[in-house]
Amino acid sequence: MAGGDWNVFVLLALAALLATPIWAIAVVVMLLSVALPGRRPDWGVRTLRWGAAMTAAAAVLLLFMGLGAVELSDNESRSGANSSPAPACRDAAPYLTEHLVGRRASYLPPAFDCVLDDGTTYPSSEGYAWLNGLVVTCAVASVLLAMGAVYTIDRQSARRIRVPDPETPG
Repeated sequence: MAGGDWNVFVLLALAALLATPIWAIAVVVMLLSVALPGRRPDWGVRTLRWGAAMTAAAAVLLLFMGLGAVELSDNESRSGANSSPAPACRDAAPYLTEHLVGRRASYLPPAFDCVLDDGTTYPSSEGYAWLNGLVVTCAVASVLLAMGAVYTIDRQSARRIRVPDPETPG
């Protein structure tokens, strides 16, 4: 990446951090609206669609946070007097500091790996594995919720077709 490009990922990560409390409040409000009496008749489908959108939003927020964290670690390892070996690598495994020869930043999936003198690597943080797992889980949940909404709509349509209208003769 060019020198100034890292700002995009960091800004996306900051925006995601700021959006997360709003997302959490929206989830709580929706859960309360489903739990309280006075729901709309089509609340099931609407809730499934909304849930699909919110889990997709969670996946994007988590991905942006991961991209920002990788870019910050990569930038920290490329600039400054104390940048080599990468601070994230020194913090993850201080006993391997004398064997560190480099680092690898990956943006899809987000990861920041430390390279040892024998060519092996180790992750600078276990947080990326958790983060990537959460992104995948949210993405799969979003697809499943969307499929559930489609299935529910299809079942409701089929039920309407099968139920005869009592006012129609014969």
